[in-house]
Amino acid sequence: MKCIETELAEVLVFEPRVFGDERGFFMETFRQSYFDDCLANRGLPASVFVQENHSRSQQNVLRGLHYQLLQPQGKLVRVCAGRIFDVAVDIRKHSSTYGKWVGRILSADNHLQMWIPPGFAHGFYVLSDYADVIYRCTDYYAPQDEYVLAWDHADFGIDWPLLAAPILSTRDSDASAAS
Repeated sequence: MKCIETELAEVLVFEPRVFGDERGFFMETFRQSYFDDCLANRGLPASVFVQENHSRSQQNVLRGLHYQLLQPQGKLVRVCAGRIFDVAVDIRKHSSTYGKWVGRILSADNHLQMWIPPGFAHGFYVLSDYADVIYRCTDYYAPQDEYVLAWDHADFGIDWPLLAAPILSTRDSDASAAS
C-alpha cells in the first residue's frame, strides 16, 4: 500500500496494490501495522478504529460538512461502488492550517482511501449514478456530538465539482454558510 501526502500534512491518501486478471481483482484494503507506520513516519498520533459505516447515496447527494467536538472521529474513507469527491476541512481553531481544505476523487475504480484525522470536518459529493461509501471511525458515533458546517461555507471556498444542484438532508441544508 502506498501512503500519499496531500496539501494538508495530516490528511493522507492510501493507494492499495491491486492484483487483477481476467477473473477480477484482489486488494488488501487495510493493515493496522502499515497504517500506524505511515502515521508515525509523519509524526502523527496512532489511531485505532472502533466502528465501520457504509452509506449509499444517489448522484448529486452532498453529505456534510460533519464534525464532532467531544468525541472527534478520525475517518478512513473508501468507495466500493461509484465515485465521489471527498473533502476534509481543518476546523481546529489553533492550527496553522485552520480553514484549509483538501479534496480528492475516490472511486471503486481508483481504490483510493482518504484519512481524515480527528478535528477535521468531512463531507462528500456523489459524482456517479450512486456511490457506496465505507468509512472506518476512531470513535463511536455520538449523535449528541454531531455538528454540521455548510458545504458552501464562505470561509472555506471549497471548489466542489458540482454536476447539478446538490441534494442535501434537512440538517445539512439548515447549516449556515456564513457561520
